[in-house]
Amino acid sequence: HYKAHLKAFNFLKKRQCLGASFPDSFVDRSSKNLSSVPQDLTQTVEFLDLSCNHIHLEEIDTETFLDTPLLKELDLSHNRLRNLSGQQYLLYTQNLQVLNLTSNQFLAMTLGSEFISLVNLERFAIGAKNICMGDFKSIAAVKLHTLTLSLEDELKYEAGSLRQAHAKRLQISFTKYQIIDHDLLADAVSVFPEVELMNLLDGYQDMIRLFKEGEEIHTSHLYLTNLSITWDDLTDTVNEVLATSIAHLSFCDVTLSKLPYKGTAVAKTSQMKSFTARRVVVTSFLFSQEDVYNFFINLPVESVALLEVSIIHMTCPQSHSPLLHLDFSYCALSDSIFSRVEGQETVDCETLVNIRRLNLLGNNLMSLQVISKRLKHMSSLREVDLSINSLVYDGLKECSWPPSITNMTLSSNGLTDSVFKCLPNGTETLDLQNNQILVIPSSIMKLSNLSSLNLNFNRLRDLPPCNGFPSINTLLLRLNSLHTPSVNQLESCPKLKTLDVKQKNSHSGIELLGWPLDYYCTYPEVMRNSTLKEILIPEISCNAGLLAATILFPSVALIITILTLCHCLDVPWYIGMIWQWTRAKHRARTRQVRPEDLVGIEFHAFVSYSQQDADWVHNFLLPNLEGPAGGLRICHHERNFVPGKTIIENIVTCVEKCQRSVFVLSGHFVKSEWCHYELYFASHQRLVQGSGSIVLVLLEPLPQYLIPSKYYQLKSMMERHTYLEWPQDRAKHRLFWANLRAALQADLPNAPVTELEG
Repeated sequence: HYKAHLKAFNFLKKRQCLGASFPDSFVDRSSKNLSSVPQDLTQTVEFLDLSCNHIHLEEIDTETFLDTPLLKELDLSHNRLRNLSGQQYLLYTQNLQVLNLTSNQFLAMTLGSEFISLVNLERFAIGAKNICMGDFKSIAAVKLHTLTLSLEDELKYEAGSLRQAHAKRLQISFTKYQIIDHDLLADAVSVFPEVELMNLLDGYQDMIRLFKEGEEIHTSHLYLTNLSITWDDLTDTVNEVLATSIAHLSFCDVTLSKLPYKGTAVAKTSQMKSFTARRVVVTSFLFSQEDVYNFFINLPVESVALLEVSIIHMTCPQSHSPLLHLDFSYCALSDSIFSRVEGQETVDCETLVNIRRLNLLGNNLMSLQVISKRLKHMSSLREVDLSINSLVYDGLKECSWPPSITNMTLSSNGLTDSVFKCLPNGTETLDLQNNQILVIPSSIMKLSNLSSLNLNFNRLRDLPPCNGFPSINTLLLRLNSLHTPSVNQLESCPKLKTLDVKQKNSHSGIELLGWPLDYYCTYPEVMRNSTLKEILIPEISCNAGLLAATILFPSVALIITILTLCHCLDVPWYIGMIWQWTRAKHRARTRQVRPEDLVGIEFHAFVSYSQQDADWVHNFLLPNLEGPAGGLRICHHERNFVPGKTIIENIVTCVEKCQRSVFVLSGHFVKSEWCHYELYFASHQRLVQGSGSIVLVLLEPLPQYLIPSKYYQLKSMMERHTYLEWPQDRAKHRLFWANLRAALQADLPNAPVTELEG
């Protein structure tokens, strides 16, 4: 019985890796109250979901996997297997790379002789109540990448038991409030190069005592994942690890409590290379932020990374720091970073002189000129990443970057043409993609070392001259407005090797590599191997073409004239907008709206937007949709949110009262957490009311790579081009508004009368 079921299950699991190829290849039998694997599965099934049922394995027949010799992954966790020394089915799974046996009913960790056959095993997860000497001898010859021990509540561990296991990384998953076993941790750090401790809530002092005892440590990477810890335990742990030979310490998914009101001492020297903290949540409300920042910035290591942590400032080290790399990606840092205020004067940091690479990606930085001042004393700085901020530069004040910078990333900000007046002189690689650059000024400072310039996703209308950067060899200009580029501009670029000017949705985009010297003629034969620049074909050799041109000239001239007029008058755009308007009108006439579907509906649309785009909504959107101009009823949070309710309650209520939801998309929109909530609730409404319940208005170009992964529904809708683009040309505005009003028009029940008390 179990043999037949498990054969079917693992055959399907193996095929899952190949991907679904047929419409009936995905079978969802989750939450069906099943007690066994269904027998009606076809040979075309590639993915089978049997989760949330009552299928439990107590034993597995020896020949279960006889017909699946290529099986690579096997997950038998959360079953009722009892004896690790009797898993004879493993004799037919020599190609297994991943094996998960956690959350079963094993009393002893003793692995049977059948485990010797798993010579290709890379990841092995296991759990038992007792771990003794010799338990792992059957896999002593296997070089695992990861060994995971899922500890039981009442673990009994015999010292030295882990020394026969060989793995690059040991993961130890603790249960709730489980105390760290001294012998287990001692063996872990003395045997395995990488050790990860997961789900810790307490027992940090036991780990600290182990490090103080000076035990033999072979571990170079120590990871602490998904833990709750107090400030004192965290800093004590860090200080003790600094005194060991561990080179890399990492905290991830941390809940941090009892933060300090005064400074915390940190070791002055260490052998540790890097410290990383990712996704830290603080539960204390009152504490000294400066003392917290001082602890991390004064760590005696080469690299410090605080990632996805809501810090708003970073202090300056008290003395010359050994730090070489700093990474504060996706925090909440402002322009005051690394500075302090003394009286009425702002003092910039002078002790980070060894920093070579600085990453400030995804923060709240505003002024490029101010940031240049904050970094001016970092005399060793070479690489700076300031992308995905809100940086601007007005060109009025001079910038003061350290001269050592060679690589600078400024993508996805609000920078304009004036940015070229605020760049380090020694820049070699410059990334300015996704900004607001219209033209490269002819009077820019000379960047004589610049070799690579990325200007993708800007607003350039012509190829830039290379007078300001004579050494350029790579120039990227994708998705600009290069309708009629002047190729002769490239004559000022003697070292240019790569030019990319592909345009959006174009299969005939231009990519000029090695222009013009690397282009040769192959026909006619007399011109073979001549460069295109040198070719001059006599008219007499083209008589047949001239004759054909004479015959076809009127037709060609007419076609060119029509195409030119269409281009100049933007006819394709108008045709596209009229087509969308016609479809919207047709859907409005043919839509079958039941009376019960309108119960509770009071508005035509709910408008969601970033507060940064509020001026456009107030000055353009609402006047053209409401009142005499549009005749629509719009739900607007500034007037329709009910005081006293939470924001989430107001969002849900407003979405439910509206026939549709309008989302004003921009770079600011995808950074707004509240916009994310509004899109989430509107997406659920879309499942009930259909795809027409959501209308997207694209206020500015929004590249797909800037949209976070959590907006996967927004990405899917935009890939199908179900959005309206706000035209910059004022002459197109009337048709845009007509199209948007047609998409929102619907018959609504009479709006409820609201009595206002004076």
